[in-house]
Amino acid sequence: MDKRTSQKIAFWIFRLLGWFVVGVLLWILGFIVYNGIGVISFEFIFSKPTGVGMLKGGIFPAIIGTFCLIIGSMIVAFPLGVMSAIYTNEYVRDGKFSKFIRMMTNNLGSIPSIVFGLFGMALFVSLWGRSIIAGAFTLGLLALPLVIRTTEEALRTVPDSLRIGSYALGATKLQTIRRVVLPSAFPNIVTGLILSIGRVSGETAPILFTVAAYFLAELPSSIFDQAMALPYHLYVMSTSGKNLVAGREVAYGTALVLITIVLMINFTASFIRRHFAKKHGGH
Repeated sequence: MDKRTSQKIAFWIFRLLGWFVVGVLLWILGFIVYNGIGVISFEFIFSKPTGVGMLKGGIFPAIIGTFCLIIGSMIVAFPLGVMSAIYTNEYVRDGKFSKFIRMMTNNLGSIPSIVFGLFGMALFVSLWGRSIIAGAFTLGLLALPLVIRTTEEALRTVPDSLRIGSYALGATKLQTIRRVVLPSAFPNIVTGLILSIGRVSGETAPILFTVAAYFLAELPSSIFDQAMALPYHLYVMSTSGKNLVAGREVAYGTALVLITIVLMINFTASFIRRHFAKKHGGH
């Protein structure tokens, strides 16, 4: 077999594997859409749950609670993750200390989510009670390692020539990071934000211990209130209740709404990423 033939075979194997991954994704999405589209209505999205087992009404409080948790966790994880990555990549020299920090970051990222939930219950719930702020901090810690790793990779893609040119013009290290490095790396940093949103939006175990309420028809009035959330609502509807068939239908509809919200956030973040990539020449 000559090199050209082996290259074509490898190319088609990779193409088939790629289409297989896309097919699995479309299969899952199609399954959720097929089973959940019949439940979707204006009342289902914009009304409060009612009836025995919350099988009637809608999921509007759970949608609002999910948005609060996503926004709150990103407020916690994004600044801390970006600043930590800047410190390890721009200020710490390559050595044992930097390797230790990266090793601990990787270890933090491998901890099961339920352990984060227990930690959040022990620390944040003891401070603020079962509340949105406790759930946001717990989910923020869960997303922190992913934000740090992706931000570090984004900072490494910035050519050193840009840093050297900035120093040659008399800029300080902080000015170089703020005016040159961060704007150039920002499109790739947004990728980490997108991945972390996808990670926290579907977590059930951390919010189970810190914020999620089984039935709460009223919307939260402050960050110190409990809230319903789509992942926990989906879990409850699919595993409990006297009428499991109706509960599963509501669960599929809830899953479809959750996937739609995540896709909308991802598309918005991708638009922002492309905007900054064009603005800064694709760096």
